[in-house]
Amino acid sequence: MSTHTTTKTTGRRSIWLHGIVAALVAAAVTTGAAWVASALGVSFEVKGEGIPLLGFAELTVIFSLIGVGIAAIIARKAAHPRQTWIRVSVALVVLSFVPDATFGFDLPSALTLMGLHTLAAAIVIPTVASRLDA
Repeated sequence: MSTHTTTKTTGRRSIWLHGIVAALVAAAVTTGAAWVASALGVSFEVKGEGIPLLGFAELTVIFSLIGVGIAAIIARKAAHPRQTWIRVSVALVVLSFVPDATFGFDLPSALTLMGLHTLAAAIVIPTVASRLDA
């Protein structure tokens, strides 16, 4: 019984540890990609206000850690945590496109933002999924 508890606790720590690292990597990659997009002329502006470069890192970390928290809950509650995590996280990524499409960004900005969300998800989702039981 004690081994099971230790394994569960270690598994949760592992989800958090790997999730935090993935969030930081995703933040660096998306911020770099946003910098490149800006250099190529993507404005990321709505009504004259643009998204600051560090805003990409900040929001990527915040929303990735929210996702890792969801994964930690799924790990404890779901019968098939990996499948459940992938389904939930992909649905949340698709929902994250709604503000990009509706807040008034021009088409290049909206599509780039959606691509950045997908890029972050491509880093975080499989990393966290690899730490969950099938």
